Amino acid sequence: MRNEKAKLIEEYINELKTIKYEINNNSKKRFLSSVSYLYTLNNGSIIPREKVLKNNSDGSAIIIAPYIKETKEFLVVIEPRVFTSLGVGVSFPAGYIEEGETPIEAAKRELKEETGYEAKKIIHLDSFYQDEGISAAYNHSFLALDSEKKSEQKLDENEIIRYITLTYEELLELEKQGIISGANTKLTLARIKDYKEYLK
Repeated sequence: MRNEKAKLIEEYINELKTIKYEINNNSKKRFLSSVSYLYTLNNGSIIPREKVLKNNSDGSAIIIAPYIKETKEFLVVIEPRVFTSLGVGVSFPAGYIEEGETPIEAAKRELKEETGYEAKKIIHLDSFYQDEGISAAYNHSFLALDSEKKSEQKLDENEIIRYITLTYEELLELEKQGIISGANTKLTLARIKDYKEYLK
């Protein structure tokens, strides 16, 4: 890992890590809810199930790995809205698919909102259920080629995101160190190796 990149990651982690949290019982807005079901199986068995909803939808999302051709680096974000032991998430840009959006439209929007970058070409890497035992969320991962900075970030209220560019090898190093630990980013990172011909 290059020293300047390691120092910048450490600086962002120290800035954004959670140092205290408390339960907010006064919050009237609930992002998460659940629905209870009784499933009747083909063999006649009836089993109870519970499904988590995110903002009254299934919570399907996108993960996008932006590649910057000039520097041969990927863009990753660092943000505090996670429940990791590190206190922050180091990951590829990601976000929920909004009503009426296709996954690729959501990927383009989230990339631009979170980083101000846009890509010339986007390749679908994989689709997968995140936690099919309690959720119907179906996630889609993408590789964003020839990504370029086009505008400033356009973040939601209470959204704080820093970003940094790293080589593929540096991303693997961060994964090995446990700094990149989210399943969405780990799976997307694993899929990238099958598309190395695009990363020249």
